[in-house]
Amino acid sequence: MKDVRINLAEGTPLFQQVAAEIRRAISEGEAKAGERMPLAKDLAKVLGVNTNTVLRALRELRDEGLLEFRRGRGITVAGTPERGIVLTRVRELVAFAREQGYRPEEVIAMIEAVT
Repeated sequence: MKDVRINLAEGTPLFQQVAAEIRRAISEGEAKAGERMPLAKDLAKVLGVNTNTVLRALRELRDEGLLEFRRGRGITVAGTPERGIVLTRVRELVAFAREQGYRPEEVIAMIEAVT
């Protein structure tokens, strides 16, 4: 990753800064879908932070849908920030639908009816 912008004195938590740097690398094409991410310890060394900080950032990006963790294959780029935003909204929709008493298949039928 080039032009690393981690600021230890900044008020933003380090793991969020690391996640932002990785997000930027994905959106600018430095890391493409399907590519393996470097090891967390190597990223930590490059960024000048603790390995646990990097692992926390990677888990956050996994939860956003940008990274995939696969046993034996490491961490790969799953998609773009836009895909991550859509995945977040889908999760919100599913949670809302559950609160309203809808089953997943009913939500799927509603989505298919809209398209």
